[in-house]
Amino acid sequence: MSDLIALTGHGGSRAAEYLKEHLFENLLKHPQFMTDTKSAISEIYKKTDMDFLDSERNTYRDDGSTASTAVLVGNQLYVANVGDSRAVISKEGLAIPLSDDHKPNRTDERKRIESAGGVVMWAGTWRVGGVLAMSRAFGNRLLKQFVVAEPEIQEQKIDSEFEFLLLASDGLWDVVPNEDAVSLASTEEDPEAAARKLTETAFSRGSADNITCIVVRFHHDKAETHSAQD
Repeated sequence: MSDLIALTGHGGSRAAEYLKEHLFENLLKHPQFMTDTKSAISEIYKKTDMDFLDSERNTYRDDGSTASTAVLVGNQLYVANVGDSRAVISKEGLAIPLSDDHKPNRTDERKRIESAGGVVMWAGTWRVGGVLAMSRAFGNRLLKQFVVAEPEIQEQKIDSEFEFLLLASDGLWDVVPNEDAVSLASTEEDPEAAARKLTETAFSRGSADNITCIVVRFHHDKAETHSAQD
């Protein structure tokens, strides 16, 4: 079993730091983690969000964080996503998305927010309440009724056709399409070099956001993991 997480904090770093410290720790303690991994991930995402909000209840902070996580149990990969970080896997050179960005103007997300009494407004980009440019996140107490931490989870059986997995924040995906990212990463055998090439490409293309990227290359008897950040 192995696990990975890509986080992007907003409004401060506290939420991302809390998730880094507690999210996988909580997941590993879940009694059904190995037998019902998907349900365990969903429950722990929501529990960790509630725990974080509780830990911050006496503060004036209201920061939040996205999270895109990948958990490999045997040869079964579970990718869970909250927010606009993204997971993409390369299969025989093709880019296959394993998450769908939680943007407020996504049809189903907008409907969910408006059904809960919220509004989606244009303020440079589509935002929940004119404030937050993502529709799901950890934290964000003031918008919690609309900005939930319930993950969408995709499963993928890993076999010899899969070369590598990319997990990255929106600072990469804003300027590097999925196909470009896979093409660029495939030119580097070393996953650390691939992650660095992706972050440098995003920066050179004018990304103005946090750029974090993790590359996992599958060897089917082991996996090498490296990350890079600008």
